Amino acid sequence: MTFWGALLQNGAYQAVANTLFKSQRRQFWILASLPLFWIFFANLGPIVEMFWIGFLDSYPPKVGHEPQFTLANWAAFFQDRVFIIPFFRTLAFSFIFTAITLLITYPVAYFLAKHVSRKNQLLFLLLLLIPFWVGEIVRTYAIMILLGNNGAVNLALKSLGLIDRPIPFMYTGFSLGVGIIYLTALYMLLPLYSALEKLPDNYLEAAADLGAGAWTRFRRITLPLSKEGIASGCTLVFLISTGYYATPVLLGGPRSTVFAETIAGFFHVAGDQWPMGAAFSSIMLIATLGVTGLFLKLMGRDGKGMMR
Repeated sequence: MTFWGALLQNGAYQAVANTLFKSQRRQFWILASLPLFWIFFANLGPIVEMFWIGFLDSYPPKVGHEPQFTLANWAAFFQDRVFIIPFFRTLAFSFIFTAITLLITYPVAYFLAKHVSRKNQLLFLLLLLIPFWVGEIVRTYAIMILLGNNGAVNLALKSLGLIDRPIPFMYTGFSLGVGIIYLTALYMLLPLYSALEKLPDNYLEAAADLGAGAWTRFRRITLPLSKEGIASGCTLVFLISTGYYATPVLLGGPRSTVFAETIAGFFHVAGDQWPMGAAFSSIMLIATLGVTGLFLKLMGRDGKGMMR
């Protein structure tokens, strides 16, 4: 008899198993205990701690000083344009970059889902995934090499005789946008591909038989039925782009400073600035979640209207 067979017939094991898995409710809590622990302590725990620190007058704790509750860290955000401008610039950049990423990746996802044979789709996906096997910093430096004064873009334009002097692409909103779009394109592409791949071909064929043109088929069938992929992709790209720090530091300039750089500044100086950094981080989190929730609600309404 094997070990597992002997174990299953063991009286002590059967007694313990019957006690632990006596009901479906108990089975659920046993199986869900580790995922729930991870969600509430590893994910939500640091966020709750960040909110709490934002209401303290000092952190980390100092010997002989008891941290006091205060709203000054939150109020400071609304009292200085130095903080407000990067905040709204970050939201505007993220919105624009998300829209551009959608426009760029939607045709790619559609071509991959509808014009590439199923046996070759995995190969194409792997080719698209290759750049994302390296870290964010490496890919950011690749953009710097591409857009630098002696980079591939300027050298190509100069060899074609289109420019005499290098175009200053770097340290602008343009270079930042290229970097963010490059880093987040996959998060838009995969949800779009998943939604479009599930779109039945006979819907489009029936519409074509009824006289619907290509634009009508796209507007009335393809776009509404892919709205879940659009919503998922835009949500991921928007949330991720608002939190990037290293890429804006390396690619951005004085006029493209984002809120993550402002927040990081509070953690790089004296320790008593941590509460303000935590408060500002909480403000950014609340704002991005609010914008995302509003977007998803509008997408739901628009989707119902488009299907009519």
